[in-house]
Amino acid sequence: MVLSVRSRSAPLGDHPTALWVVPVADLAGVARHVIDVAEVGLPGWRLVVLCPEGPLAERLRCAGTAVHAPDFGPSAGLLTSVTALRRAIRALRPDIVHAHLAYADITAALATRGSGVLLATTEHGISADDSVYHRAAWRSQAMAMVHGSRFAATDVAIAVSQATRATMLEKWSGRSEITVIPNGVDRPAMGTPARARQAVSSAASTAPTAEGDGLRVLSLARLSREKRLPDLLRAFAELRRIDPRATLTLAGEGPERAPIQAAVRAMGLTDAVDLPGFLEPVSAMARADVLVQLSVWENCSYTLLDAVTAGLGVVATPVGGNPEILPEGCLVTAEDPHGVAEAIVRQKDDDDRPSLPLGWPTRQEMAARIVEAYGRGGAT
Repeated sequence: MVLSVRSRSAPLGDHPTALWVVPVADLAGVARHVIDVAEVGLPGWRLVVLCPEGPLAERLRCAGTAVHAPDFGPSAGLLTSVTALRRAIRALRPDIVHAHLAYADITAALATRGSGVLLATTEHGISADDSVYHRAAWRSQAMAMVHGSRFAATDVAIAVSQATRATMLEKWSGRSEITVIPNGVDRPAMGTPARARQAVSSAASTAPTAEGDGLRVLSLARLSREKRLPDLLRAFAELRRIDPRATLTLAGEGPERAPIQAAVRAMGLTDAVDLPGFLEPVSAMARADVLVQLSVWENCSYTLLDAVTAGLGVVATPVGGNPEILPEGCLVTAEDPHGVAEAIVRQKDDDDRPSLPLGWPTRQEMAARIVEAYGRGGAT
């Protein structure tokens, strides 16, 4: 167990403490949200993050955030995780325990029972289609009952999109006090998508597509079935009929790597499709023209938000929170490969590329809204 108290925030006695519970060690998914809040701080609060030892813990320490890293998470087991969290609550005496992701939600509900500590949750990954996360119907029904029970006992509930909030109400019901706080991103100072694109390319020492070059299409997604990458391959094959020099980068790792590689070979696209594994998002986007994401479901996609702020063209399915980020012209039906290809071509034009919606929160505004939600839940 490691407790790091090096923090830029105020001493424990000066401000209330929020103990954020995160069951992952890596820098994917919800870790981005946690890091962003840690970097800007929770105004008026001291933030402590409980997570397994690993890259996330190290990144948070570098940001000056207090980190508590016991044996915790799915690999540790539920009993060990609940015990570790209870010990942290006794040692740190937080004013609120804020859980992120399903495993942390369940663990925190058990660990805080009878403690008098307020319980908060942010829902980052719920889908209207249960099969996205649970293949067996009995498992989805059982988990719905578990989450419905712990959700009823939660003092502060946050959703990252209106679509997420609606799904929470439909599946778990029991309450209507759910605050929507989208993932905050800092709006680029350069303004237009074209200027943002030029700035990102310059920073990464790359250049936008030159006249005569083919479109550079990018997917930044886990290689898994819910990302519908076979649909993207079919759309890319259509795109190659329109733009024979187009290229596709499928950046990411996952269980579907071998089937995707086989599909690329079968479609005769090996000279145009690259599967490089994980790529750092900023540099990957600097070397692309259009990002495509044909997911079955998204809640509030950081990939889409980053692509928009980088000035890329964006094509995505109209699922979950995507229509809250993107205009209608960017939204497509995954099963229509020709329509997807045409949308990609349209996004080559800077004038058709999306910008962040007006009023979208910055990282600091997101953190301030979280604190406001704490106050409405009874935390001071």
